[in-house]
Amino acid sequence: MKNRFFGLALILMMSILLAACGTNSNGATGNNSAEAVVEAAAASPEAAEASEAAEAPAEAAELTIKHELGETTVKKNPQTVVVFDFGVLDSLDKLGVAVAGVPQANIPPYLSKYESADYANVGGLKEPDLEQISELQPDLILISGRQSDYYEELSKIGPTVFMGVDTERYMESYQENAKILGDIFGKETEVTTELDNVSASIQTLNDKVTAEGKNALIILANDGNISAYGSGSRFGIIHDVFGFKQADENIEATTHGQSVSFEYVAEKNPDYLFVIDRGAAVSTGEPASKELIENDLVKGTNAYKNGKIVYLDPSYWYLSGGGLLSVEAMVEEVSAAVE
Repeated sequence: MKNRFFGLALILMMSILLAACGTNSNGATGNNSAEAVVEAAAASPEAAEASEAAEAPAEAAELTIKHELGETTVKKNPQTVVVFDFGVLDSLDKLGVAVAGVPQANIPPYLSKYESADYANVGGLKEPDLEQISELQPDLILISGRQSDYYEELSKIGPTVFMGVDTERYMESYQENAKILGDIFGKETEVTTELDNVSASIQTLNDKVTAEGKNALIILANDGNISAYGSGSRFGIIHDVFGFKQADENIEATTHGQSVSFEYVAEKNPDYLFVIDRGAAVSTGEPASKELIENDLVKGTNAYKNGKIVYLDPSYWYLSGGGLLSVEAMVEEVSAAVE
């Protein structure tokens, strides 16, 4: 009897132990053991990171850029870049972005390193060398107004984006172009920093100019002739952004300026006379504008009497402009004249 009782007790205890082994602490049966292993692995930091990476959307490999001449799809961080606009070139230089080809005639002195054989010469500013550009097989071609007639032909060679500055909305256009470059080349943070710095300098300059309340006249000297530029023109940043009043409110906003005489300058009698010498920009000779400009008629103006005839560097004002380097230099030049 005792042996029978002992045998039954032993069988009962073994049954309890087997049931316990088949059930985990959460009540899950052995059939779920594989799921428990997967869940444990997923709970590890490494697995969590891998899971998040898999769920996160991949960064876009391409961008669609809308511009004045159309809409262009561009891949991020292009490796072979051709640049025709010197303002864009100086922005890329500031951002440390390498380029493959540039038009090497009349490169501004501050960008003289691009005259090197390390860079392909892709033709003139108004006549791109399509064959040379095609040989480069560019991932991106950046142009502005001087090359706009070639947009369709260039677009057949590689993705082409127009990045000329809209002079009627200079600062907005300049900032938009810089941000596009930042987006394409992954330099968003650097672009934001540069734009903030320039904006602060412009605000300081504008405050001084506004407090002075002086007017200005802007003229381009070219082969003995002069033309005037006002608000909304290629040099209109002096009025529209820096804050100088116009000595003449009725200047036509044309690409080549309004043809004027020195009698006109004397009549308008500007407080500041800003001069850009085209000859100095496109030739290797000495600038002739000072001898041309400071004649007997001009010597009667407030600008001459007060030492406010300002000869602006045509490298920035005529050849480039609209770049992170050139706009900064333009602000510094005018600021120096005001102080």
